[in-house]
Amino acid sequence: MGFFMFIAYTVVGILLALALTASATFTLRRNDQILASMRKVEVPDSWLPRLAALKAAGAAGLVAGLWILPIGAAAAAGVTLYFIGAVIAHLRVKDYELAPAAVLALLAAAALILRVLA
Repeated sequence: MGFFMFIAYTVVGILLALALTASATFTLRRNDQILASMRKVEVPDSWLPRLAALKAAGAAGLVAGLWILPIGAAAAAGVTLYFIGAVIAHLRVKDYELAPAAVLALLAAAALILRVLA
């Protein structure tokens, strides 16, 4: 059972790490769509480098978690909290275009559960 959980974590963790890496890159490059979304939820532009760094750290932690369980679990927990915060930010300003943040929060929660069970 643990082996299958590890394989599932590997798939979910790598896919999530790729999504986080892309999102961090787009955030750092100030992609128009990212900027529009961040402004809609009233995130100051000065926060963008920090938010990109958090996403990049989450991606690195998920990959490192393939070899070191506590790092993978901590990264998955942190990414889950990050995207729960994103969902709350959208709801706070009554912006209901929160599907990407919600899906990433669920994927991160799945990664956390799979890593702990593996």
